[in-house]
Amino acid sequence: MKTMSLSPDPIVIPGDLKASAAGSTAVTLSSPLSVNVTLHKEVAGFWVKVPCVEQIGSCDYEDVCQLLDTLIPPGQDCPEPLHTYSIPCHCPFKSGDYTLPEANFYLPQVDLPYWLTNGNYEIVGVLGNNGQQLGCLKVTLSIHTA
Repeated sequence: MKTMSLSPDPIVIPGDLKASAAGSTAVTLSSPLSVNVTLHKEVAGFWVKVPCVEQIGSCDYEDVCQLLDTLIPPGQDCPEPLHTYSIPCHCPFKSGDYTLPEANFYLPQVDLPYWLTNGNYEIVGVLGNNGQQLGCLKVTLSIHTA
């Protein structure tokens, strides 16, 4: 990931989110594409690791390609604005550059566990394939739920 921007701060759920991003990959990303997520929440001034509960929190996802196929059935167009900017939403992801200019998204009301509501979070994701680490991303953000 070269750049990423999210606003407002804090992110309000439900509410509007502005996002932009630019990144690249030197290799084709194909199944099985694993992601190891470590999630910390700030509690009383300390960062506490959030456990993996019902596939939310600090979880290991063995193949996000399968998850993407579940969320967006193969053959279905990628949702906007990914479709407009030719950003794929299914594996394989060809090597090259990917850019999402600033776009607006609506974040609907979701039933988050109480421990994932208002607060400051740090998320680290490690991308891998067949035991080889391909990339790492660290994001710090604040969430406010209505």
